[in-house]
Amino acid sequence: MNKIGARRGERRYNVRCCNMSRIIVVGAGINGVTAAIELKKRGHDVVLVDPGPLPHPLAASTDISKAVRAAYGPDDEYTELAERSIKIWREWNQEFGTQLYHEVGVMFVRQRELKPGDFEYESFKTLEHRGHKIARINSARFWKRFPAWNPELYLDGVLELEAGYAESGRVVATLIRRAKSLGVQLREGKFAALDEKGQRVKGIVLEDKVITSEAKRSRGIPRHDPKLTQRDPSTEPVLSEAEGLGMTILAADTVVMAVGAWTPYLLPFTKKFFRASGQPVFHLQPRQPELFAPECFPVFGADITTTGYYGFPINRDGVMKIANHGPGREMSPESPKRAVTAEDEKNLREFLSFTFPSLADAPIVCSRVCVYCDSHDGNFWIARDPDRRGLIIAAGDCGHGFKFAPVLGEIIADAVEGKPNPILQKFRWRPEVRAGSGTDVARHNPEL
Repeated sequence: MNKIGARRGERRYNVRCCNMSRIIVVGAGINGVTAAIELKKRGHDVVLVDPGPLPHPLAASTDISKAVRAAYGPDDEYTELAERSIKIWREWNQEFGTQLYHEVGVMFVRQRELKPGDFEYESFKTLEHRGHKIARINSARFWKRFPAWNPELYLDGVLELEAGYAESGRVVATLIRRAKSLGVQLREGKFAALDEKGQRVKGIVLEDKVITSEAKRSRGIPRHDPKLTQRDPSTEPVLSEAEGLGMTILAADTVVMAVGAWTPYLLPFTKKFFRASGQPVFHLQPRQPELFAPECFPVFGADITTTGYYGFPINRDGVMKIANHGPGREMSPESPKRAVTAEDEKNLREFLSFTFPSLADAPIVCSRVCVYCDSHDGNFWIARDPDRRGLIIAAGDCGHGFKFAPVLGEIIADAVEGKPNPILQKFRWRPEVRAGSGTDVARHNPEL
């Protein structure tokens, strides 16, 4: 009988070993669920593991909206990915029979005239060169279209007409249903560790749920019900009969870790690659909702490299979201300090009073902290671990990954299968990258 923790002085615990799947995807956020769907379509047996509930309330994917835009400064690779994604977002609206993507436009504006080197200027030139439908917002005539804005403060900008936002929480829920319909196995469980032997990852270890004797009695389960302790050893090998103290091993040929901001905490060896940063998010209820309707209020970034603020028009519930895309506060996704601070709200109110005067005293319906998984250079990290065969890490979304949902599964699946994909060079395993080498030019950097 194998035992984990058999060395002297270590506490022993039982392990149940289950050969359920060739590919395990850990994390059912946008990276994980799209990867699971694509891998299943390619003929693999796939288990999607998440502690639940789904969509997970603490996941960055879970919110009312995420921006979908092709404006990426001079970066042609991200712009091209966004172009492909927007096309599929439109198709998803038809395929799923519901409007998950809203093409209301995205505008990035500045408090001064655009100049070469600005995120907005470079985005305008790139989109213009690639034939996008765009408009320069640099005259009183244009600002009359957006009555909620303070036109005396913002002088110039770019409006990307074929862009908008996705209802992110609804998208994740829809994709989870699609994964189940395709035969992806959903396994509720809390990831405890990789199951490693030498330099090979053979699966994962999950924490078993503890069901106390009192809980069993409350459910009408007899204290010594033999059905709880007798198992078929041919299908479910048991290494210990102890109840409630065990772990479960799921075996796989490949493990895809798509756990977002949990990555540096669940896989401590990645702390040198990733940082989890909390960003304040506010849901507001405007007193003059007509000013913030999609017809006159596109998704926006307001001098975003200086202020960090971006936001959305009112949704079907009459609520709008405004958040900050900046350096954030380093924290675990499950930190007890995961809440907006008084300073966060003060900064928001100050921003609103100058930018959207009619919104300055709008009630806050709710607030949350969205926790990013940041890579040092602002690029995604979708790559095989060179030191652990059988492990793929799909993380480092840096707060700008959701818009690529329609193509993420394909990219991750190509990494799993070792298929050539030019974008994987950008997202490669790159331990040489150091902190402070960021390329996300749409993110507020207070040092600039």
